[in-house]
Amino acid sequence: MYQKKARGAKPWIVMGAVVVLFFWLLYALGDILTPFIVAAVLAYVLNPLVEMLERRGFKRGLASMLVMVLSLAVLLALVLIIVPMLIGQFNNLVERLPQIAGFVQNTLLPWLGRFGGGYIELDTASIVAWLQSHTGELADTLKRMMPALMKSGSSMVLGVSNFLLLPFLLYYFLLDWQRWSAGIKALVPRRFIDTYTRISDNMDEVLGEFLRGQLTVMLIMGLVYGLGLMLVGLDSGFAIGMIAGILVFVPYLGAFTGLLLATVAAVLQFGSWQGVLMVWAVFAVGQFLESFFITPKIVGDRIGLSPFWVIFSLMAFGQLMGFVGMLVGLPLAAVTLVLLREGADAYFGSHFYRHR
Repeated sequence: MYQKKARGAKPWIVMGAVVVLFFWLLYALGDILTPFIVAAVLAYVLNPLVEMLERRGFKRGLASMLVMVLSLAVLLALVLIIVPMLIGQFNNLVERLPQIAGFVQNTLLPWLGRFGGGYIELDTASIVAWLQSHTGELADTLKRMMPALMKSGSSMVLGVSNFLLLPFLLYYFLLDWQRWSAGIKALVPRRFIDTYTRISDNMDEVLGEFLRGQLTVMLIMGLVYGLGLMLVGLDSGFAIGMIAGILVFVPYLGAFTGLLLATVAAVLQFGSWQGVLMVWAVFAVGQFLESFFITPKIVGDRIGLSPFWVIFSLMAFGQLMGFVGMLVGLPLAAVTLVLLREGADAYFGSHFYRHR
């Protein structure tokens, strides 16, 4: 009897070793796996569109090509719209640095001084003297940073190559998605196939609802913030709004980042409290709509991924696996949530729990 139990335990040991090896490879090959993971996530989101085209008579290869071209064209259009606006805003910021200093010195600090009892002051002479005395240290720091900058340059080359590789990977992921899914299902032992089907269907429901719903929320909020800032007359407002919308998948990060960028742009352009207050009103309305109407209606509370779980998963997997962890953090969080639900159901239905 002892030998029979030992033999039965071997498959679980092998499965545990495979899981550990999988996560170790994710950590060790993070930079190389980045385009593959991005392509896999995009393929998972876009696969229903490919299947819809197949039902309308398109071949799988042609449908995959059309969906790949359409999705990358949308991403490229967003980049071509947003990046020039941000470059222009940055150049505007550099040109208006004296204006910013004047606004801080003559408007902001006096306003804060009325609340701080006159203790908040900007000593311009001391700041200039400090900069002059630390010029040598600044030069030495820049010299020490040169190797890191060269390394970041090689990382930039790797990023460009990964970006060029992404269309090909996305096409082949879309093309072979059904075959890979069927192959994985075929490897599952037949005595576990019902359990595997139930758990995988639950995971697919949670992941699909969350990822597709979150992409829709990001697009809607980008348009809300972008069009709102354009209506108040803010230059590059659409680009700032789209950035805020893209970052909305992290709770409050998108609104905070967009509000910070838009506030700086409003100070540069308007130079008055009225312009800043109009920008703040846009983000206040957008945050209200996103929190109480858009996200609950599109994503829904039934999925169970609370803001706490989202923030923790992004920080934890990002710390463990870097940028790759940020990419797979939310899918892994959803998968973990489904497994915890299965474990809880098994525990509450077990003899250990129910027996008095």
